[in-house]
Amino acid sequence: MSKDLVRGLSLVDAASIVIGSIIGTGVFLKTSSMSLLVGSPGTVLLIWVVAGLLSLAGALAYSELGSLMPDAGGEYVYLKRGYGDLWAFLYGWMRFWIGSPGSIAAYAVGAMTFLGAAVDLAPVGGKAGGAVIVIIVFSSINCLSIAVGGRLNSILTGLKLLMILGLSAGVFLFGSTGSAAHFSETAPGQTGFAGWAAFGSATLAALWAYDGWNNLPMVAGEIKNPQRNIPLALGLGMLAILGIYGLANVAYFYALPFSEILSANSNVNPDALPVATKAAMTFLGEAGVSVLSGAFVFSALGAMNGSIMTGARVPYAMARDGLFFKKLANVNDATLVPVSSVVVQGAVAMLLALSGTFDQLTNYVVFSSWIFYAMVTGVVFVLRKRMPDTPRPYKALGYPVIPALFIFLAVLLLVNTLIESPQESSIGLLFILAGIPVFFVFKKFNRR
Repeated sequence: MSKDLVRGLSLVDAASIVIGSIIGTGVFLKTSSMSLLVGSPGTVLLIWVVAGLLSLAGALAYSELGSLMPDAGGEYVYLKRGYGDLWAFLYGWMRFWIGSPGSIAAYAVGAMTFLGAAVDLAPVGGKAGGAVIVIIVFSSINCLSIAVGGRLNSILTGLKLLMILGLSAGVFLFGSTGSAAHFSETAPGQTGFAGWAAFGSATLAALWAYDGWNNLPMVAGEIKNPQRNIPLALGLGMLAILGIYGLANVAYFYALPFSEILSANSNVNPDALPVATKAAMTFLGEAGVSVLSGAFVFSALGAMNGSIMTGARVPYAMARDGLFFKKLANVNDATLVPVSSVVVQGAVAMLLALSGTFDQLTNYVVFSSWIFYAMVTGVVFVLRKRMPDTPRPYKALGYPVIPALFIFLAVLLLVNTLIESPQESSIGLLFILAGIPVFFVFKKFNRR
């Protein structure tokens, strides 16, 4: 039966969704692949800052839209208001097939990657089999109620923050190999700047670690006092992430010689330990492998939980408007959760978990998502012109310069990705374009 969603999430819940949806596996895995691309610690740290500020600029624009239109569906709602049904549908189509399930699958595979360093996953079908199991478990939990999902998200977010702060403190206070000289090291043969193409590819990797800041508006219809709490949660959450990520990466480069960070990439060495685990071993010894593996599992599962909770609201909003399968608009009478949407999303995520590697999944998600991040930010300009006198509880900081700069840099990033990763980019574009004929089918049946 179709019912209204209930506003049961507080400011603390909303902030934990922002932080919990962002901190997943990227901050523990991507530093090594970024280092291989650009060849120096200083450039890697710069990229983390650039990617963080770029994400913050997007979050500020989303804050204005979220406080203006606090409805379930987030970006789908904004695109529909700004550009019409087709673009809103194409976003929802991408989100349904790639965005949300791809994030969920990537987090699940990442969690099993860490768990596999401590236990044998063969009895459950390896990393892919374990990923399927955790997707089923957490999707089931999020079918109970928004309060249950929010409470679980807050707990996992708190554990993640303690873990990262503990890792960083341990490296600086007790690490056996820490040295400031590590920051001046470079990759073998590196003589200068690696080039803008490599810089762009490394930025894409960092943006995966920041991805998730857009999730909060998807559950705007379930946030208390959304005009106040959405901007506060997004702004404070992103500032916290910038500090946490900066601290963690400085700790990595302080703890380890640059050669150790380069060799931590699993694409180069399938048996390599993640860079965060190597850093922890400098003060925990061999016990660091088990301790960090367990901690990182919780981190990835926390981000996955946030993606499950927020992502399911997009197909729900589409179905509510008659642009998707009607069943997905149903809200359970007892739990007040769009259970059908959660279940179908989980099924697609399981298929993706069985079909791709971690880096492939993250590249599909980031490229496809950033097309719409740029477009949604453009809605700020559209609605400022179309609805100039409408009260706005929050106005995007630095308008029009910061939102315009965000769009410009997002377009540069997308062009660079098309050139440097044509296969992943093409798959993302094909998925989006495949939604055009489907849109007209739904429009036709909706008219009937």
